[in-house]
This record gives sequence, C-alpha cells and structure tokens, in this order.
Amino acid sequence: MLKLKGKSVYKGITTGPIIVLQKKDQQVKREKIEDPDAELKKLDIAVEESKKQLKELYDKAIKEVGEANADIFEVHQMMIEDQDYQEAIQNMIKTEQVNAEYAVAVTGDNFSEMFASMDDAYMKERAADVRDISNRLVRNLEGEQEIRLDSISPSIIVADDLTPSETVQMDKERILAFVTVHGSTNSHTAILARMMNIPALVGVKVDLNKVQSGMEAIVDGFKGEVIFGPNEDLLKETKARMKEEDEKLKLLQTLKGKENITLDGKKIDVFANIGNVGDIGYVLENDAGGIGLFRSEFLYLERNDFPTEEEQFQAYKQVVQTMAGKKVIIRTLDIGADKQVDYFNLEKEENPAMGYRAIRICLRQPDIFKTQLRALFRATMFGNLSIMYPMITATEEIERINKIVKEVEAELEAAGIPYKRPEQGIMIETPAAAMISDELAQMVDFFSIGTNDLTQYTLAIDRQNEKLDEFYNPHHKAILRMIKMVVDNAHQAGKWAGICGELGADLELTKTFLEMGVDELSVAPSMILKLRKEIRETSLS
Repeated sequence: MLKLKGKSVYKGITTGPIIVLQKKDQQVKREKIEDPDAELKKLDIAVEESKKQLKELYDKAIKEVGEANADIFEVHQMMIEDQDYQEAIQNMIKTEQVNAEYAVAVTGDNFSEMFASMDDAYMKERAADVRDISNRLVRNLEGEQEIRLDSISPSIIVADDLTPSETVQMDKERILAFVTVHGSTNSHTAILARMMNIPALVGVKVDLNKVQSGMEAIVDGFKGEVIFGPNEDLLKETKARMKEEDEKLKLLQTLKGKENITLDGKKIDVFANIGNVGDIGYVLENDAGGIGLFRSEFLYLERNDFPTEEEQFQAYKQVVQTMAGKKVIIRTLDIGADKQVDYFNLEKEENPAMGYRAIRICLRQPDIFKTQLRALFRATMFGNLSIMYPMITATEEIERINKIVKEVEAELEAAGIPYKRPEQGIMIETPAAAMISDELAQMVDFFSIGTNDLTQYTLAIDRQNEKLDEFYNPHHKAILRMIKMVVDNAHQAGKWAGICGELGADLELTKTFLEMGVDELSVAPSMILKLRKEIRETSLS
C-alpha cells in the first residue's frame, strides 16, 4: 500500500482501477535493416491498422458531434493513403535500408515542414495533420497500444500532467478521478476537473514507473491524498464515505427549481461555466439559470485545424436552442497561455500568460476573429445569446472590436444572412481594465469578472507555477477592492456585473459578493446547488 499527499482540486472521494498515462519522449531510432521487403510489409500492416482506427474514430464522431466535426478523421484517412507520402516512406526504406518507424518519422517531419512553409492557409493547416498521422503510424509500427480515453472502463487517470486539450477529449462518464505529478490548483486543467465534478489531486510525487494500470486506488479530495493498493478495510471505509457523500448530493437535489434568494429577499443569478456542447447536460442536470461562460476555445482545442464558420455556427446554435431562452454568454476565442494549439503556429514565449493571447490574437488576425463573430451573430437568431471579449486592457481595443463588428454585420447583410446584434460585454481580468472600468462601462453592455487571471496579474503570480501556490491568495484585499470597484462602476453606468472566475464558487465569499451587489455568479455546474444552498441560508440585513 502506497499513500501520497497532493493538492486537492475538487473535494470528492472515489475508488477504482487506475490508468497510467506515460508520454513517450524518446525519439525514433534509426536502424539498419537487412530485408527491406519485410519492412515494407510491416508498413502496409501498420497503414491498414491506422486506417481502421481512423474509420472507428470517424464513425464515433458522426454519432456524437455530427458530420461536420467528424470530417477531420476522413481527411486523415485520405492523407495516410496519399501516394507522395507513401512513396517517400517506401523509397527511404529501400534506398537507405532503414527501419519503417524511422522512415515514417523523417517523412512526417519533412512533409509537415513543407506544409507549414506554404502561403496557402489551408495547406499550412495540414502540417499538424501530417504530424498526427505519422505519430499514429509509428505507434502502430512499434506495436504500442493506443489508450483510448473515450472508450475505457471507469478509471482513475494517473499522469505526469494533463493539458486542457487532453482532458476535453475524454469521455467524462468514464473518468473517476485525476491524479497528476505536476500542475497547479489554479490551472485550466484543474478548472475542468471541477466542472466534471470528480475528485482530483495535483502535485502528487508519484513515480509513474512504480504504479501499474489496473491496480486499485483511492482518491480522497477531502484529505488531499491518494492511496495505491489499499487494503480491504480501507476500501470498505471508503465505500461507506462515498455512500455518505451521495446522500448529501441527494439532499441538494431538493433545491432544484428553487430561487437563488437570500433570507431577506436579495436575488442573484447563478449560471454555469462550460467548455463544450457536450457539457450542457451538466448545466440542465444542476438546474443552472443560464450559461455565464461558454469557453469557445475548446472548439479549437478539440481539432487539428481551424473550425469553419458553419461548424462553429452549428455548435453555438445547438447550445442556445437547448437552453431554451435562458441566457448563454459565449466568450470569444481565448487561445494562448496554458491553451496551446499547434495549427495556430504560435511562437514560444518566455511569459505566455502575459503574451500573445485571447483578444490580442483576434485583433492581430481578424480573419479568425471575423469567422467566429459571423457564426455567433447568426446563432443569435435561435436563442438568448450574448458575447464577451477576454483580456481587455484599453478603450482602444473596444473601438477596434466595434469596427470589426460593423464589418461583420455588413458582410452578413450583403449576403442576405439573418442575424441580430447580441448583447456584448467584456471580461475584467486585468488590473488595467478594473482601474478604467468606469470608462469601459460606457462602451459595453456588461462586465464579467475573471478572477483567476485578475488574481494572477494583480499579485504577479503565474497561476500555472505550482511552487507559488502558497503565495496565491484570491482573498487578497486588493482583489476584493477591485471587484467592488468594477461592480460599482458598472451599476453607475446602468450595466450589470457578474463573476465567472473560480472565486464565484468560493462559498466563504458568497455573502461578501452579495453585499457588494454582484448581479451574477457563474460557476462549475457541480457547484450550482451548493451555491444556491449558501445563498438561501444567508441574510444581509
């Protein structure tokens, strides 16, 4: 039995088998071979296996996300059969007498670089696809079993770290808990775990070579510990605690349909934060009043190239239709920092949290921005949709956004496409925006305070740096004073202000936010009923 401590991301408890995710860092070795024909046959078998896997992925995606979003797997099937690509690999095996794995890896790198250097945007986007199919081929040549996180039995994921793009592709119904060696409690991956309502620990110093997939473990988010290979007594005790927690959750269910109103009559909206269309079930299940933050960047993280206007439109339309008139606030693209996407070809930055990200990318690359805005404006015809822009620091940025919005409206009108101009707000997540919120309030319809980044920038603490967790204090007086200032400035301009950062779910601050006059709190779906309970038991008089 091995007991280890970590930092708790979500306070829950579970037990089950583990799956260890080891990321292979070693490069493919060049080996001299004696029989090129045998190597070519091995290549053919790997190609057929790769095509079979891609066909399965395509069929699954068709059922779950529709034809438009499944097309990428069809493209990969065609690319893996491409004559030039195949001939380059085969020629290298025959003329240089090298192993197939090495030939595939080198050819993949060469083709990827070739695509990346092209001027045509569509061809540039194929660079990431070539890398993907080449990696798949190499895995199949080496006989490495692909761990399909969308088709595993319910398991606890144990890994060095998990990126947002990895977690978003998991079948949430099959993940019991997360345990990672690295990662901060304030990272985006931690936020996703909280949204999924599952126990999660980060900063657990476990040697991944000393634990094996299939072994039993207990993840206790209340105590901040994981136990590998627990004895029968511990398992029995854990299952009793799990049953107790289930009973508490059942009591919370009685709050469904009730108002978010204090004992002395103060009302507040309680909305949900989500990452993709598939999360709407959590919103409805937990009785949220609307969606206060739809992180649209996950439409980009889930893919190997840019989503088209039509693909985005269908996703936004589905969300607003399903929410049936309830407010849906969609944040425009917020790529950068901990959310990296290969096909954006962003240069490595020393300090990405303060670098080229979010609205800065949109204003510098307006074609990407306008594609998203056209899809959003079209989706307003199908429900109650609002837009908010992230990482604002100046009034000049709002002016540039307004200019692009007018261009988008002119394009839609010229094409005869129906749309409505949605309510438009901004994220207040920089000290600069907080300090000039009186001016910004005159230019937008609402504020949504992103407390994660606001805390990071105000305290000069990188929230991805696990060494700084002890210094990261979201209850700092400076943060609370800024929130109060933003709310007051919004109200003086006749606008509303909400909080969509993690602080909105901090029950120790619920009464403080109510006293400040915050109009809306948007939290992980798993926190909706807990927050409602806290509000209904609070008195401000």
